[in-house]
Amino acid sequence: MWQPATERLQVTYLGKVPTTGMQFLSGCTEKPVIELWKKHTLAREDVFPANALLEIRPFQVWLHHLDHKGEATVHMDTFQVARIAYCTADHNVSPNIFAWVYREINDDLSYQMDCHAVECESKLEAKKLAHAMMEAFKKTFHSMKSDGRIHRNSSSEEVSQELESDDG
Repeated sequence: MWQPATERLQVTYLGKVPTTGMQFLSGCTEKPVIELWKKHTLAREDVFPANALLEIRPFQVWLHHLDHKGEATVHMDTFQVARIAYCTADHNVSPNIFAWVYREINDDLSYQMDCHAVECESKLEAKKLAHAMMEAFKKTFHSMKSDGRIHRNSSSEEVSQELESDDG
C-alpha cells in the first residue's frame, strides 16, 4: 500500500563530500561526517536553525531547502532509495547526525559516491530517520524483486535478511 510520507523532519543539511570504497560497513561514514561537521561548526555562530526539510518516502528521499525564514524554496534534491548504499544515525562526533552514502550518476554515465549528512534536533529524530530509511529500503527491495529487477541469489537473500534484522 502506498504511503505519502514515511518520515518528514526539519533538519540542518550539513552538505556532501565524495567518499571512496566499495564496501559500506559500520563506520564508513565517520570520516566524511567529521569533515562535514567541522565545516558546519566553523561556519555557524551560536545557533544554526534548520535549513532543510528531509522527507523519506517509499522509493525516494526528498531534501527541501528552506530560506532564512524557514519556508520551502523551489530548490529540492531528490535521492532514489535504490541508489543509497548505506545510512546510519550512529556517529561519534554527534548522536544527532543522520548520514547516507548516495551513488550519483554523472552525465558520462560514470558514478561517484557521496556522503550526505543532516543534523537533527535530537538523537531520537536521527534514529527515526534511520528507521524510516530502513522501511524505504525494504519497500524498494521488495518492489525491485517482484518486478524482476533483482534476481534471487545468495547475495540478494543476504541483503533481504539484513534489511529485516537491522534496527537502524
